[in-house]
Amino acid sequence: MIVKVCGMRDAKNIHEVVKLGVDWLGFVFWQQSPRYVRQISSRAGIIPDYSSLDEQENLLKPVPSNVKSPRLCGVFVDDMPQNIVTRVVNYNLDIVQLHGEESPVMIDNLRRTLDPDIHPGIKIMKALSIGCREDVAKYREYVGHVDYFLFDTKTPLKGGSGSQFDWSVLEAYDGDVPFLLSGGIGPADVERIKAFSHPYFLGIDLNSGFETEPAMKDTAMLEDFLNKLK
Repeated sequence: MIVKVCGMRDAKNIHEVVKLGVDWLGFVFWQQSPRYVRQISSRAGIIPDYSSLDEQENLLKPVPSNVKSPRLCGVFVDDMPQNIVTRVVNYNLDIVQLHGEESPVMIDNLRRTLDPDIHPGIKIMKALSIGCREDVAKYREYVGHVDYFLFDTKTPLKGGSGSQFDWSVLEAYDGDVPFLLSGGIGPADVERIKAFSHPYFLGIDLNSGFETEPAMKDTAMLEDFLNKLK
């Protein structure tokens, strides 16, 4: 099971979460989000929002050899393709997560721009807002255009709302594109996740349910959750 921790921004917090061995880290590039990544530093790579490059680089200590480096995922909402490309380059993103009303044509054009010239093999994940079984059917227009789906709660916030949806509606998902579950997953959901079953269930997306404040994750809470999930 892939574990993605989204809404990261603070350098020290990023390093602490990486040491837990999570699989993917998510960075939000939507300006209306309280977790919006405000700055880009090509030298500091994945570490935004610090006042000086020296401070950033001091906080990015080498990851221990027994800890895998996570894949980096950028979250975008109806952004201009050139902005997405810029962030893929500056952050060396492995995955582009599209959380708006992006069309299959736009997605195909974005992929052709990025792969292979800029980032060979980059993956694209389309987030779909789910409130009922009928919402699941929207996946069909993206089949053949994306590598993953992320099924999230239907709210105006485009993720990070802390609200859950009824996962049983995903019985209506009869596609073969792997997907992640999102939407208000918290420490109390271990057994619920273990009980969920679908042949294309790939992993989970964690965000506000593990925060002390927007973009700051409680690493002790995360570690306990991950240990229970194993």
